[in-house]
Amino acid sequence: MSNEKSVQMGSNATHKILHLGLGSFHRAHQALYLQNLIEQGDESWSIIGANVRDDASALISALQSQGGEYTLETITPEGEHSYQTITSIKEVLSWTPQLENIIEAGSDDATKIISFTVTEGGYYFDNNNLDTAHPDIESDLNNGTMLTIYGVIAGILKERKTPVTLLSCDNLRSNGERFHTGLVAFLEAKGDKELLEWIAKNTTSPSCMVDRITPRPTKDVCDRVLEATGRIDKCAVMAEDFIQWVIEDNFIAGRPAWEKVGASLVKDVEPYEEAKIRILNTTHSAISWAGTVKGYTYIHDGVADKEIFELVRAYVLEDVIPCLQPSPLDLEDYMNVALNRFSNKALMDTSQRVAADSFSKIPGFILPTFKTLVSRDESISATAGIIAAFFIFCEQLDQNKVPYIYNDPAYDPVKLREMMTAADPMDALGRDAALWWDLAGDAKLISALKGAYERVSQWLKA
Repeated sequence: MSNEKSVQMGSNATHKILHLGLGSFHRAHQALYLQNLIEQGDESWSIIGANVRDDASALISALQSQGGEYTLETITPEGEHSYQTITSIKEVLSWTPQLENIIEAGSDDATKIISFTVTEGGYYFDNNNLDTAHPDIESDLNNGTMLTIYGVIAGILKERKTPVTLLSCDNLRSNGERFHTGLVAFLEAKGDKELLEWIAKNTTSPSCMVDRITPRPTKDVCDRVLEATGRIDKCAVMAEDFIQWVIEDNFIAGRPAWEKVGASLVKDVEPYEEAKIRILNTTHSAISWAGTVKGYTYIHDGVADKEIFELVRAYVLEDVIPCLQPSPLDLEDYMNVALNRFSNKALMDTSQRVAADSFSKIPGFILPTFKTLVSRDESISATAGIIAAFFIFCEQLDQNKVPYIYNDPAYDPVKLREMMTAADPMDALGRDAALWWDLAGDAKLISALKGAYERVSQWLKA
């Protein structure tokens, strides 16, 4: 890993965004929006990129060696490739144990926005409350570490003197509100009333909806970039051509003019967010679960499977669309566009990537539909079918038959083993409070899950 504090490139920017989480998604999404704005002639903003954990030292070093520049490969469903050089990340910070670089950058008056992509599990919620018993949270609270986004942001804001916007860019319902709730709970547990008061007066936490399929880059991406551009790029990323960003326009210290490059700045993100999470994200996950069970490495193969295709269509048409009406979107068309995006063979998007963090996704992605339908006393059969696919995936996970390393901080193999060896595993599933919150143990839920398991098992385990 580089010993440099950071690598800073030349920039005319007077305003900065500190982004925490330099993974592929940020570099194919938020960084692109700013790049397109820069290419229109607006160079007033730039990005400082960093990771809060020492888990990507090779990437950080490679980005530093390239001056923060990298190539974005975009691929259409028809297999057309295009390439764009991204230069919007003007500073790349090296990781240090005390995160001095991040705290310094975040507390700089020139930094007007602190944004982050830390995955769904990085918010540490349990039944809509911050899980203060989680070892990472507990360590940040009691030992002064900065292992979580709350510990890091608190460390920055303790040193900051001027207002700043805290912008979650994760696939999380009401992500801004949720982050703010978690941060407040964290500081209350810590007993830091002074910082709580400062945050209330000097920060905003807008919600946003982000959307772009961004597979993990492989060596093939770098090879194609070399062939197409003549450049050796160790940091190249790939993405589909579809992109969307809907942002609550609530910035306390200014923002880039993202609306000039295709972002939607709105008063209420919720209708767009609900459509995306319940239709796109949930069907994506379901295809990864069922596809894994059927032996499909890639998402496009799962979509091409008639039974999996009909499973997710039924979920959307029978259960989700009635829950989301009225909507400013044509929800059936939205579903069709999503499934077409998933069919993009050129992306080589894997079931492994999409299945990650599933235990954290269930409460956010699927539970709200269950709760709405149960409250209306309507059928939940189609949604239960999605969970049946998840449970069969879990059976394979428990038996070490999943053909890849499953990444999910919320996955507890001991707890899963207990569920699988229970007298009635489906009953145990329906009583899991971590998944179903206040719906756990509901008789209608458990009955629907049992019926769906019998139905889906007939073809998924065949």
